[in-house]
Amino acid sequence: MTSPIPQQPHSASHAPLPHLTESTDVPQQAQQAQQEQQASREPQPPQETPAPYEETRIERVIGRGFARVTGRAMAPYQTAVIRIGFAATWLLFLLREWPHRQTLYGPDGPWSLDMARRLLDANHAFSALLWSDGRGWFEVVYFLAVAASAALMLGWRTRTMSVLFMVGVLSLQNRSVFIGDGGDNVIHLMSMYLVLTRCGQVWSLDARRAKRAESADGERPARDLPGVVLWAVLGLGLAVAQLSGGHGLNWFENGPFPHIGWSLVLWGLWVAHGLWWAVRRYAPGEPRIVLDTLAKLAHNGAVLVIMVEVCLIYATAGWYKIQGTRWQDGTAVFYPMHLDYFSPWPGLSDLLGSNGLMVMVLTYGTVIVQVAFPFTLFNRRLKNVLLVVMICEHLSIAFLLGLPFFSLAMIAADAVFLPTNFLTWLSARVVGLRKRLFSRGGSPGAGAGSGGGVPPARTEHGGDGHTLVG
Repeated sequence: MTSPIPQQPHSASHAPLPHLTESTDVPQQAQQAQQEQQASREPQPPQETPAPYEETRIERVIGRGFARVTGRAMAPYQTAVIRIGFAATWLLFLLREWPHRQTLYGPDGPWSLDMARRLLDANHAFSALLWSDGRGWFEVVYFLAVAASAALMLGWRTRTMSVLFMVGVLSLQNRSVFIGDGGDNVIHLMSMYLVLTRCGQVWSLDARRAKRAESADGERPARDLPGVVLWAVLGLGLAVAQLSGGHGLNWFENGPFPHIGWSLVLWGLWVAHGLWWAVRRYAPGEPRIVLDTLAKLAHNGAVLVIMVEVCLIYATAGWYKIQGTRWQDGTAVFYPMHLDYFSPWPGLSDLLGSNGLMVMVLTYGTVIVQVAFPFTLFNRRLKNVLLVVMICEHLSIAFLLGLPFFSLAMIAADAVFLPTNFLTWLSARVVGLRKRLFSRGGSPGAGAGSGGGVPPARTEHGGDGHTLVG
């Protein structure tokens, strides 16, 4: 008989087995957890982390140098003096030779248009006067060269005027290459270097206009209608010259650089001016920063080239003089002072030339100063002393030998080494003198808000404001 009490299932008799198994695993798990907690509480040995990268000394120097040449346009006052000096020198020369312009560079000159074209085809130079042999075209080019020189000297639309100044210098000098002296060669080279510089940062009408634009409480700048018109007129004139087959306008033949023609250079400058204006007006973010950095690089590179150029001029002149026998025996200065062509003041030349000690001092002193100057650039005080001596030497050449434009060109080139403190001090003195002379009963402090005192070195905006051709 079966029991009336219900019995548990057969599997119930094995139920404790799992509990026994779990009870045996729990102590092991608890012990393992305790060990892990103790291990986490114990101080762990420091893990090996990669050491931070340390820049080498050369890398730090390169980084600081790159930040310096891209952070600001250096030597704003020096480039302003160079701009004013060379523009004034070329302007005075053109005005002095105004009665003789047709004979020097025009159709009445001994160097015919056909000979000029042959020479320029060989040396790949540029001259807008070769586009036509007409008298009217020559007068237009000569007048534009005078106007561009005056505008560049005043700092009006400096970027555009620097290009027109270069075109005027190249057009006239390359038309008659056998007219001129060493000063003309310096102006020839510097006119091309000035195109790459921000020479209107201070002491210019552009800097004055930019200062007024900055004081407009951040308002959007005007459209600059004069700049747009000037840019459009210049582009139209270049297009007409290109389509009419102007001589020397090529794209990829040898020009100022191998395989880069004058058309590519001139059109590239025209497009760069338009792009600069568009980015500054409509894209003030990263595109503007990139273009501004490139402009600063070009400016600083051009300033460096000007410095090297001046050093090469003096070094080569000094070492060539050392090889001459008349410079070795100390009598070289005697001979030019007794030539009628180089004696505007015969009495003064005879007085100096009759003193043997003075002739020897001038001869040897000229050689020593020219040879030593490039090596004194590392010593500021000695460099400044020799700079004053060389400026006095060029002034004496202007008065004693009758070469004023050569002397002015070399003094303007030497200005790249003038100390900034001296230029700012001189600027403050000139501003103070101007206030005293032109103030109409006003107080000495009147006009301080209009740019009085020492002008700031404008390096952020290039001294041209929001203009299309500034």
